[in-house]
Parts: sequence; structure tokens; C-alpha cells
Amino acid sequence: MVSAEIWSIIFLSLRVALFALTWAVPVAFGLAYILARKRFFGRELLSAFLMLPLVMPPVVTGLVLLFVFGPTGPIGRLLEPIGVSFAFNAAGASLAAGLVALPLIVRPIRLSLESVGEDLDEALAVAGRTRWQRFTLLYFPMSLPGVIAGGILGFAKALGEFGATITFVANIPGETQTFSLAIHSALQRFDGGQTVLLLSVISIGISVIAVLGSEYLLKWLQDRLMGEQKLRHA
Repeated sequence: MVSAEIWSIIFLSLRVALFALTWAVPVAFGLAYILARKRFFGRELLSAFLMLPLVMPPVVTGLVLLFVFGPTGPIGRLLEPIGVSFAFNAAGASLAAGLVALPLIVRPIRLSLESVGEDLDEALAVAGRTRWQRFTLLYFPMSLPGVIAGGILGFAKALGEFGATITFVANIPGETQTFSLAIHSALQRFDGGQTVLLLSVISIGISVIAVLGSEYLLKWLQDRLMGEQKLRHA
């Protein structure tokens, strides 16, 4: 029997991961589009900077967030008068999880956008399509496989995020204690073995369902895109 405490951890973990995606996916799409389709000075530096959360120790990422978005940080102080705070709450956990997952979301979207041929864009431009029409007709549909793949990777990463979250928003039951933090807390208890096993199985199950769902969705999407391309050629 799953206790109310376990259900609370499950719902909080899902909420944090999903809210992380709500801001990380649009930001990742914009950054991926800029990196894939634009040429400018500092492009490689921006690309390297975006990969930092993936290679830096998560604790360092959490410290950076604490210094910037904490109560005494520059952005934290600006947001405080309007009642917005990321310190020690679920919003901060979503911010930390989304930031750590951001590189994993950007990469597949960027690869999808880079696969779009310049000749297709030029053909649409010659046909009189505006930049926005070319984006909606060409770039956005072709980027969807990358968006789905990146979203699932980001969701899995956000669901299991530990270091940046515990550093930035601490381990508060019912507020910031997601799967990884709850497992960590249970490991410190003499009688926490059953809780560790249950939470581990549930988190693995959710991740497997998400990955399988993305595989079926990607297959359906690719079949549909291929069908549309065949119709255009016909």
C-alpha cells in the first residue's frame, strides 16, 4: 500500500519536472534555432556556455543559482518586491531541474534544425513565403522530433535531479523533496530500506513509460512527416 507521503513525493516530483519543461523547452528551442540557423561572432562560445550545466558538478550549478536567484542575489532582490521567490520552494526546484536539463533539450532540437536544407528554405522564399511562414511550414514541423526527444531527455533528467536542487532549495518534505532527495533522506534512516526500494521502482517505472511513449510518438511523427513529404513530391 502506497502511503500518503509517497504519493506526495510522486506528485511533487512530476510537478517539478513538468514545470521545469514548461520554461526549459521554449528557451531551448529559441537557443537551438539561433545556434542552428544563425552565424554570428561568439556562436561557439554560446554553445559551450549552454553545455556547462551538463559538465559542471551539479552542486556548483546550485551555488550559481543561489548566488543569482537567492534572497540576496541580484535577480532575487529584483523579484522580491513583486512577491516572486525561487528560494526553498517548488518553483526553485523547477528552475534548478530545468537548468540542468537544458543542454539535453537543446542538442536534439539543434540537430533537427540543422538537418533542414538551405535549398528548401530558399525555395519557399522564392515562392513568396515570409520568414514566419517558412518557420511554420518548414522549421517547426522538422524540429518536432528533436523537441520530443529533447523533452523526454529533459523530463528524465529533471525527474532525477539531485545536486543542484538540494544546494539551491534544500531538502524540504512536501515542498522541494523530489524522488532523488527523498531517496537520499531514506538512505540516512535505519528503517528506510523499503522506502528507498519503492521510490526507486516508481521513478524507474515513470522513466520507462516516458521513454516508451516518446518512441511511439516519434515513430508516428516521422511516418506522418515522411507521408507529407511524399505528397509534396507527388
